[in-house]
Amino acid sequence: QVQLVESGGGLVQAGGSLRLSCAASGGTFSNYAMGWFRQAPGKERETVAAISRGSANKYYADSAKGRFTISRDNAKNTVYLLMNSLKPEDTAVYYCAAYAGSPDIRTLTTRAMHYWGKGTLVTVSS
Repeated sequence: QVQLVESGGGLVQAGGSLRLSCAASGGTFSNYAMGWFRQAPGKERETVAAISRGSANKYYADSAKGRFTISRDNAKNTVYLLMNSLKPEDTAVYYCAAYAGSPDIRTLTTRAMHYWGKGTLVTVSS
């Protein structure tokens, strides 16, 4: 079973950038497709981005395209989310999650994921 710990959240002004990290332990990291998800107050958790086991395939939600970049370093057991041009509507708790296997990453909804971190809060001020 893999454990996931997110970091890098915080308060940033609109237009700013943050890089989130998610460190994995307890499993073979390269066996997992990874995703970033977020949940804003009063809203359902949604997919932000996903990446395949070897980084060949990446998926972005429309809200993230052109602004966010997902990447991973299998040697460091870490997945990243670089967020640029942040907007107030990006304010949410951001979670990373792992899927054991090689799915079509476009199908990695919240219900599909096997393991979750506890999240890190991102607040974007206007």
